Amino acid sequence: MYHNLAEVDFITEEDYLIREVVADEKHEYLNGFVYRLHADPITNMAGASDAHVKVTGNAHYALKTHLRGSPCSLYMADMRVKVDSKDKAWFYPDVMVTCDPEDRQRNTMKQSPILVIEVLSPSTQDYDRGGKFAVYRLLPSLREYMLIDPTQYLIEVFRLNEHRRWELFSYEGVDSIVELASVGLHCAITEVYEDVDLS
Repeated sequence: MYHNLAEVDFITEEDYLIREVVADEKHEYLNGFVYRLHADPITNMAGASDAHVKVTGNAHYALKTHLRGSPCSLYMADMRVKVDSKDKAWFYPDVMVTCDPEDRQRNTMKQSPILVIEVLSPSTQDYDRGGKFAVYRLLPSLREYMLIDPTQYLIEVFRLNEHRRWELFSYEGVDSIVELASVGLHCAITEVYEDVDLS
């Protein structure tokens, strides 16, 4: 799990936004609690692994190439998404795509991604699959949620179907072709894991 960095048990959304402007590190916010991004579960030090950074960059590159010339915008790591519902949340997805014209006018955050990608780590994988995904699902715009395991050829894509139910599509093994229906992309799983040491 992430480590709670708040000095008190609860802070307001407004306090979080004020603190984040001057913070040295990125933090996410969920219902009054603030969490350091990519904190190591043993040392509590911030920072992502080599594999995490590489697969994030590779996923971003594949999408950037595919979306060039489209009305959609692509963001990696430093852009926040706001979930404005009964669960107040501010997250920094590893990668996200939004095609909403209103999001183009929002300078420091986005509210309508159609695709969110999170790269798993030992300290966050349960949260990314469970509680965090539950909050992301509150976004009316979201069509796909992709989880990348940086330690093996394994990508999970949760896709919203025509019945408004989330279906899981699992891509495992070196010969897999990953589909992202929300943006019409098919790519070899090896593109996502290029230059990543899986030994």
